[in-house]
Amino acid sequence: MKRLSVVLAAAALSLLAACGQAPAPQNTGSPSPNQTTRSQNSAPAGFTTCVYNVSGSPARPVDPPPTDDVPAIGSTTITLTMNEGPVTITLDRARTPCTVNSFLSLAEQGYYTGTSCHRLSDSGSLRILQCGDPTGTGRGGPGYTFADETYSDDTYPAGTVAMANAGPNTNGSQFFLVYEDSQLPPDYTVFGHMDDASRAVIERIAAEGQDGSSPAGGGKPNNFAEIQQVSLG
Repeated sequence: MKRLSVVLAAAALSLLAACGQAPAPQNTGSPSPNQTTRSQNSAPAGFTTCVYNVSGSPARPVDPPPTDDVPAIGSTTITLTMNEGPVTITLDRARTPCTVNSFLSLAEQGYYTGTSCHRLSDSGSLRILQCGDPTGTGRGGPGYTFADETYSDDTYPAGTVAMANAGPNTNGSQFFLVYEDSQLPPDYTVFGHMDDASRAVIERIAAEGQDGSSPAGGGKPNNFAEIQQVSLG
């Protein structure tokens, strides 16, 4: 089952037993070794080129994202209308252009619309709601993968939105919403942030608990967490 990663699965017990505070930022903001490689040789200023590799079958019919002239400056917003209210996310194109490009492409094609969030972790040092799999099982993806856009100073305080993965450079469609400060290694691409009102929506979902069914910690939320609609901009 796809989950935050093999690293997280192996360390789940120790993470969940920790104090629940976000790790202190490191002093450097340089990319980690597994950060995605982007070619800018043929891209005009403010744009980049991304690579998306075919991997398996999509959980819902979808086309891969465009790869050329991908915006690589500024930010944009997207709103997920969920059963407990709207969740507005500011997406960081400058820091994670290929991740934002994929996320927006999937959203525009209706990939996330009418999907449930399959995993809630609500104890210890990991307080997240994981979404993005139309099958609702944690095993579904978009039929492609792409490289990490991680930095050594990445942390996961409340409001963070980051990509789930199954190891280095295995990003697809699944992502997680951090509703309280969480401790994780900087292995998960941080591509956006929620405002306080949006985080409160996730907190209301989390308040009803989960069924304990996930081997990585947590389980399906007792409050059926559904992305009912997606609005861009």
